[in-house]
Amino acid sequence: MVEIERKFLVSNHDECLQHATKSIHIVKGYLSLDPSRTVRIRKTDTKAILTIKGKLNICGNTRFEWEKEISADEASQLFDLCLGQTIEKTRHLVPFQSHFFEVDVFSGNHKGLIIAEIELRSSEEKVALPPWIGKEVTGDSRYYNSSLAKEVLKP
Repeated sequence: MVEIERKFLVSNHDECLQHATKSIHIVKGYLSLDPSRTVRIRKTDTKAILTIKGKLNICGNTRFEWEKEISADEASQLFDLCLGQTIEKTRHLVPFQSHFFEVDVFSGNHKGLIIAEIELRSSEEKVALPPWIGKEVTGDSRYYNSSLAKEVLKP
């Protein structure tokens, strides 16, 4: 129940997205925006999930994460209680060597923002980066989805 990930801006989204193997539309809302314990609702076309995330470690790449699938009806009711703005994006799964990058192409208020995340098995794991990866933003709170719910961040 620990999430270990790194985040990057995408420097060449055309090159990146041509390798995508799957795409899914996501809508997120936050019931708590406290950085020590964010609580969010995430809904896709096929399921809805309630997620609780703990405080990030000092490097900004590891934290406690708990998830539970909920019904679409429950998600709709909980979206009515969300703080800030709802986040909409399309997540593309892009393989590179032995990993998958989750590339989020934001729409709505954050249109133009594209962030790639990679989940790791340990915080020391080394990973090769594809040529379309730009600046690393791991630990930069401006790029947390909970921050994006509070303010608009354009690329």
